[in-house]
Amino acid sequence: MLRLWGAFLLLPAAWCAGRETVLFDTDSGLFGDDGAALVMLMRSPEQIVIPGITVVPGNVWPDQGAEYMLHILDLLHRPQIPVFTGAAGPLVHSVAMARDYGRRWGVLEFMGALAHNDPAAVAPAPGWKLNARKPHHEAAVQFLISEIERQPGEVTILAIGPMTNIALALRLKPGIETKIKRIVFMGGNLKVPGNASAMAEFNFWFDPEAARIVLRSRIPQKIMFGLDICNTAPIRKAEFDQIASAHTPIADLYREDLGNRYPGFLHKPNATGYMWDSLAAAYLLDPGFVTRSESRYLDVLTVWNKFYGATVPLDTHIAGGATPVTVMLELDFKRVFELYKDKLTKPD
Repeated sequence: MLRLWGAFLLLPAAWCAGRETVLFDTDSGLFGDDGAALVMLMRSPEQIVIPGITVVPGNVWPDQGAEYMLHILDLLHRPQIPVFTGAAGPLVHSVAMARDYGRRWGVLEFMGALAHNDPAAVAPAPGWKLNARKPHHEAAVQFLISEIERQPGEVTILAIGPMTNIALALRLKPGIETKIKRIVFMGGNLKVPGNASAMAEFNFWFDPEAARIVLRSRIPQKIMFGLDICNTAPIRKAEFDQIASAHTPIADLYREDLGNRYPGFLHKPNATGYMWDSLAAAYLLDPGFVTRSESRYLDVLTVWNKFYGATVPLDTHIAGGATPVTVMLELDFKRVFELYKDKLTKPD
């Protein structure tokens, strides 16, 4: 199954020298913060090499997320980058559970793919036909394992969706934990309310069991962009206009998504969005925009109650060997927004 991309992976070592290999794991919608994160890294070839993209259920189901990723790669003129789907759904969480949560503990702010009943439904990007290329179905977990084992200690995982694919890889091959250079992820919340439930951030809420596996793992470095720092990086109409006005294919897709979907700037000029996943990607390019962080041992609640998916301190007695999480807390917004704007408005 993986032979089609094998030749691509056997690149001369010198070609990648000095660049960071990033495994890009995403639950991409039409564009939003996932698409922005991909564009930022793809437009930084002197710093980053992405051997493949893995798609996880979250904002949408995997087949739809893969369609969106393939479209963005086409706009970037990078059709050679392979796209893989993996897990078909969360480890435990389900549509029925999400509906039950709403009945018991209040309306959920966002359910993502769990609000949609047909995981097989795939629509093209607005104004386009379905992509002729298709993802490598159900190969994401094996791809992650293979890349980590091929380059031990050299691979960074950028996890900007629920952690289902990554958790499955860690369960299938526990030995890869210490072979991962680091994981940089968007997820969790410490001192601020959630954005799925009142208690939990969406990526952790969608698959708490997977997030728990990753946080309890021995991955040497875990770098967290939770809602605490993401809430300090708002995108308002003024910022939106600076990017949408570029009128490149990427900027037009940005305008279509953020203008007509979430947060809907073209219809609600007072709306506010957030950089979210884009912050985690920006960190790979310019970590200096983060001005305060702290180290903590963290866990995720998986008991079925109103705290499902909440981020809590880890009891290290039950997770011996778990490494701490570097939690990002404060940032220089002007600095990171200038990077974001530069990458999103740059012509290809």
